[in-house]
Amino acid sequence: MIKDYFKLSLKTLAHRKLRSWLTMIGIFIGIAAVVALVSLGEGLRSAINAQFGFLGTDVLAVMASGGLGIPGIGTVNPLTDNELDAIKEIPGVKGAAGRIQESVKLVFNKKATFSYAISIPDGDDRKVIEHVFNMNAQKGRLLKDGDKKVVFLGSMFFEEGNAFGKAVVPGSKVEIQGREFKVIGIMEKKGNARIDSAVFMNEDDLRNLVDRPKGEYDVIGVRFDENADVNKIKEDIEKNLRKIRDVKEGEEDFSVQTPAQILARVNDVLRGVQIFVYIIAAISILVGGIGIMNTMYTAVVERTKDVGIMKAIGAKNSSIFLLFFVESGLLGSAGGIMGSIFGFLTATGLAFVGRLALGTSMISAHITFQLIIGSILFAFIVGSFFGTLPAVRASKLNPVDAIRKIK
Repeated sequence: MIKDYFKLSLKTLAHRKLRSWLTMIGIFIGIAAVVALVSLGEGLRSAINAQFGFLGTDVLAVMASGGLGIPGIGTVNPLTDNELDAIKEIPGVKGAAGRIQESVKLVFNKKATFSYAISIPDGDDRKVIEHVFNMNAQKGRLLKDGDKKVVFLGSMFFEEGNAFGKAVVPGSKVEIQGREFKVIGIMEKKGNARIDSAVFMNEDDLRNLVDRPKGEYDVIGVRFDENADVNKIKEDIEKNLRKIRDVKEGEEDFSVQTPAQILARVNDVLRGVQIFVYIIAAISILVGGIGIMNTMYTAVVERTKDVGIMKAIGAKNSSIFLLFFVESGLLGSAGGIMGSIFGFLTATGLAFVGRLALGTSMISAHITFQLIIGSILFAFIVGSFFGTLPAVRASKLNPVDAIRKIK
């Protein structure tokens, strides 16, 4: 029985092609916007989460601020040994190590690119930085104490199609800021663009290369006991550093952050953007729903005689109601299907263009089966909801009066 309703409804919609298309526009636009923008947003969120996924849950970073660009690069008031020593004394801290990071120019295979170099300290502090970055070598080895004029590179330099047009392998010679260094190893891929394109070198080499004095740092990496209260450690660090740097609460020229905090902030921003998308799409779908209601009212008027004849030969009110109810639902779902397809194509196309234009893999479309099915189902529900009143009106028509009204 239900199958017959769907067949009859489809024939009716096919007969009124232009009106059906115009009616579905609002639903089409709304669903397309939801699928495209939510897919791009989810793709971006997944990429950002991957950027921090390599970091452990037992680390945090203290960054000097007050400069321009990436925190810790070109800072006005860098961190010092005083802050580093104070952090090491905080209960629950297993280790802390300072590092500097500077933008540098690399030349290899007669081609140049820019990246940023990160210093690795000597002694026990080296283990802290290696833990913070979860450093492992896919080729060659890690840096060691006493290494001179050697570098450990991120995985991007080993990949074909990099900025040099040729893979850099252990034993290769690269020129950094006009000086020659030997590549000692290649880091495992972390999925973080900044880390995968970073240059790691021993602290003395980097300080000499960029003329940075000893005893100052851009970032202090902190490793704490997994059972410790990270919030308490964070508060203690902030309290001690405010005292050392002589700043008041709320006026800090430094920040203390965990990977989880950074991710939470990013996700909050993306969630806000998605809510805005939902609101815009809801307005479009509401307009589409009103259009469906108007179309179905018109359909009831046009088919009054048909309804009268159907009732005269024994059709029940429920049967008439279902006929118009299913038809309005099909209008909504048809708009949802086309909107989902268009949204899928739009998201995929925009992600592809974005990757080409910006040269980054962070822009992607994360389209799920649940999103597509949910969008189509929601469109059907909207169509059915706005078609309820016209369907009720059609079901209550008196067969004799309905036939009389047709001249």
